[in-house]
Amino acid sequence: MLCDVCKCNDAAVFLTQIVDGKMQKVNLCESCSKEKGVQDPTGFALADLLLGIGAAEEIEKGGSNTRCPVCGFTQADFKKTGRLGCSSCYVAFGEGLNSLLKAMHKGTAHVGKLPARAQKTLALSDRMKTLTENLRKAVQEENYETAAALRDEIKQLESQLTESK
Repeated sequence: MLCDVCKCNDAAVFLTQIVDGKMQKVNLCESCSKEKGVQDPTGFALADLLLGIGAAEEIEKGGSNTRCPVCGFTQADFKKTGRLGCSSCYVAFGEGLNSLLKAMHKGTAHVGKLPARAQKTLALSDRMKTLTENLRKAVQEENYETAAALRDEIKQLESQLTESK
């Protein structure tokens, strides 16, 4: 395959860019890639590319000799691959990773996902538990008017739960 710029030499660097949902491919020879400022892929920090420029420096704040006690992964390994070796790495490199994770995600704790239908059922079940507990307290306190209202609301929720299943 020939270089898209000079159309003389064989392409050695293949770039793919997605702009406005459209994929554009560029094939460059070594001299044209150097001329255009494309660096040697082994010479850049993948962590910087994935997490933003300066990410590797943020990781290194925890101490340059830090090593994961479980898998032996180092900050240099993370900088090179953009990945951590195991779950214990999050603890070993915690100081620098914390701010990076906050910038990348909504929070630093994984909460998972649920299908919308299951989420609705779970919410209804939680509401049902709360109402049942409130009903028990109302009966215990002999507040029968509140208990009757709670009983009616529980019946409504039971029918909604039956429909959703």
